[in-house]
Amino acid sequence: MMKKRSFAGNVALALFVLASVFVFIAFFSASWLVSDSRITGSQLERFGLWTHCFRSLPDPTDLAGQRVFVGCHWIFDPFTKGYNKIRGFLLPFYIVATQFFYTITFLGTLLSTVGSLMFLLCCMPEDKYFIQINFVLGITLIVSGICAALAVLIFALFANQPGWMPGHENNYFGWAFGVAIASFFALLASGGLYLVEKNIQVKKRNCLKESQTKFDLETI
Repeated sequence: MMKKRSFAGNVALALFVLASVFVFIAFFSASWLVSDSRITGSQLERFGLWTHCFRSLPDPTDLAGQRVFVGCHWIFDPFTKGYNKIRGFLLPFYIVATQFFYTITFLGTLLSTVGSLMFLLCCMPEDKYFIQINFVLGITLIVSGICAALAVLIFALFANQPGWMPGHENNYFGWAFGVAIASFFALLASGGLYLVEKNIQVKKRNCLKESQTKFDLETI
């Protein structure tokens, strides 16, 4: 008789889909830190992990005060003159740490996408590697969730402190930061349920072996 995935496994897959959407949005969004749009003269508009949008950010390395950055720029923008020179200003240690941990989250989510597709399309519970796939998915997603938690914690503690981005008193954490927090919960929940699915299938296999052994003994 063909064994079926449990309810925990189906919920784990659904939560993973939700978590992956959260991770992709947060990773590429430029709205981790935003400026109050009601404030006139604000230099910052939006700030993300890789893209930054400014209304009029003076170049801190330009002593003459003649260069101002306006609009949205990728952190490795090769076309905006002088943007590479302020990379150190834009990427203090806490932003680099946030990028590092959330990049691990992003890569873990990509890897888990492959595993989840196998879980959904290729492997059934009676297949040899089904339990191993659930175990790897569970551990990968939990590690990814922990990295997401570290990223949002570091960003929350340091990103809006005085002395870095101008107008910090009018800046606040944007919707993408909230999405990153949501991704942490969804990743941990999905990873935990994949491990629950793994334990359920192990118990089912053990029960099946015991019933087969009992049947064999009764037929002797």
